Amino acid sequence: MRSEPTASIVHLRARTVSVVVDLGDGRLPEIPHWGAPLGDLDDTTLSALVRGAVRDVAPNGPDRPVRLAVLPEASEAWLGRPGISGSRGGADWSPLFTTEPPETTERSLRVRGTDTAAGLSVLVELELDEEGLLRTRATLDNTGADDFQLDDLSLALPLPARAREVLDLAGRWSMERTPQRAPLRVGAWVRENRRGRTGAESPLVLSVGTPGFGFAAGEVWGVHVGHSGNQRHYAERLATGDQVLGGGELLLPGEIVLPPGGSYTSPWLYGAYGDGLDAQAALFHRHLRASPAHPGSARPVTLNVWEAVYFAHDLGVLTELADIAASVGVERYVLDDGWFRGRRSDRAGLGDWTVDPEVWPDGLHPLIDHVRSLGMEFGLWFEPEMVSTDSDQARAHPEWILGTGGRLPLPSRHQQVLDLTHPGAFAHVLDGMTAILTEYDIAAVKWDHNRDLVDAGHGPSRRPGVHAQTRAAYRLMDELCRRFPALEIESCSSGGSRIDLGVLERTQRVWPSDCSDPLDRQRINRWTTQLVPLELLGTHIASPRSHTTARTHDLSFRAATALFGHMGVEWDLRAADERERGKLRDWFTLYRAYRGLLHTGRLVREDPWDDSLQLTGVVAPDRSRALLSLAVTGRSEVVRPGRFTFRGLDPARRYRIRPVRAGESGPPESGPEWFGTDARGVVLTGAAFAHAGLQCPPSPPEQVHLFDVTAVDAATDTTA
Repeated sequence: MRSEPTASIVHLRARTVSVVVDLGDGRLPEIPHWGAPLGDLDDTTLSALVRGAVRDVAPNGPDRPVRLAVLPEASEAWLGRPGISGSRGGADWSPLFTTEPPETTERSLRVRGTDTAAGLSVLVELELDEEGLLRTRATLDNTGADDFQLDDLSLALPLPARAREVLDLAGRWSMERTPQRAPLRVGAWVRENRRGRTGAESPLVLSVGTPGFGFAAGEVWGVHVGHSGNQRHYAERLATGDQVLGGGELLLPGEIVLPPGGSYTSPWLYGAYGDGLDAQAALFHRHLRASPAHPGSARPVTLNVWEAVYFAHDLGVLTELADIAASVGVERYVLDDGWFRGRRSDRAGLGDWTVDPEVWPDGLHPLIDHVRSLGMEFGLWFEPEMVSTDSDQARAHPEWILGTGGRLPLPSRHQQVLDLTHPGAFAHVLDGMTAILTEYDIAAVKWDHNRDLVDAGHGPSRRPGVHAQTRAAYRLMDELCRRFPALEIESCSSGGSRIDLGVLERTQRVWPSDCSDPLDRQRINRWTTQLVPLELLGTHIASPRSHTTARTHDLSFRAATALFGHMGVEWDLRAADERERGKLRDWFTLYRAYRGLLHTGRLVREDPWDDSLQLTGVVAPDRSRALLSLAVTGRSEVVRPGRFTFRGLDPARRYRIRPVRAGESGPPESGPEWFGTDARGVVLTGAAFAHAGLQCPPSPPEQVHLFDVTAVDAATDTTA
């Protein structure tokens, strides 16, 4: 794919997306087209496309057409959200940039604009990856003689008039990723996060599409702000009919003041266009799989001991759990909160990152040595950005706590936030974690962040500190990964409150929710995968009775739900009987057999045809195999909900579809003919499966049916 520049037009092309950029004779870049691929366009056709997109002079409007730049300019009579808000003591608040010739590569563009009168310069960057994920950011430089206070820097991508339905996600602790839809009306749909972390109610991807778009079809455009602090996503429709999707970091008052020569770079704003939500998600998944941080090894079956012991750490109990875990096939053992000095509850100890000598008189060596002798990796929990007021660190350095006005912020979970922008605080945490990771054989860190940043000021002036704190947390992760290149990090933040492309550039796993109830996790996991591929998605089999909802579920439902992700267990295995342990062993064996497919294939989520059913599958890159999950999440109003279909296979190829019955004693007693006792299943073409399908098996609610789909050789009717 090549970039096709004319005097002022650039055509960025990928496999599934075209982006046409108009530089407008020395103006900031405007995008007349972001969407479906346009093929080869010569200069004449590109010029015609740009001319065809020029707005008319509206009644009672400006005397020339209004331009919508990627960094919208109020000085160009754009009356929606401007790209830059700020001033120099009330002046220079409406810059008008003139650009230099752009720098272009195969799929990228960089253009610098200057406003000498306002004393500002801006660099706008656009990048389109090979598959079609677009991203853009801007860097603002203060070239004037006085400070410039920047209040907002947001970028915007255009929407066509046919995109009129908004979809994003809401949620709360243990109930993350709840979808919500609404029409895009005149005005703005704005999602602001002021928690200092991404938030359980994060929109994740804010999408606008043609009405009725779903997983399979319907044009959809979406944006994601790749930043882990305060952020803003918005969709806006003006009275003129213009529509945009945009976003950026949400800056607190006075948070960014640029001295002469100072600069600010926005987070990347990612734009994903596709025919259906699955196509949009695939762009994010491919982007993450190409990241240098993406794990290169098979995702190990993981035990986290949190719900087994909570703070009651005891070497005998924990070694017994390790023995049972190894016997059922666990490959990574994670010791959660409670191992460090003074940490017998959540009221003390955060910040004192040394092993508690009372609980662990010989350090963690006896446990870690035992775990490693059983062939398992060892992981350890930290919450590096937090501090308990009841801790040696807080007593020695109260000035290291983020706060405003000489007061402590309201406590949350009995803890405060450590100001990592303070060099002493940063060094204290880095040195403490380095000492632990050097002394012990630790393969992974579960990195938690369990409270919002409220009243978060830093330094003697107590200026707002969320922006600097977020960058400091990134620096801490980056430095630890530099010192320990093989270390893996799991992002946990009260469950799923820090999941974004900023933290995913540095981590190998995310914890989507503190709720492992499989009924809730069917939805939480389904929508978290709009951004995150399955291999980065922590999914655990929890206790029979959920610790968050108090609902009770069969092991098969819990395990089949956890199968579609980075599988693990969070259950006091001492309470599991031999039969349950045998079933666990079977499920983990099944996971190991399929994880190569699940963690490299393309996710397919079928649109619901019955509210009681949810069908999810993963198709191998060469379309030779697939694994399907038909989850029964409720009771249908009809006896037979009909046939299920599945797309994504090669239409002309023949596939054997057969049930997978892990951890079960035998075939079901009843069901449709194809689902019966014949383990060979049925053979259909990909087209027949996509359009005709198979009868759903009868099932009580809160069960999952798994299906193996394997290509067969037409001549011999054997596996190809």
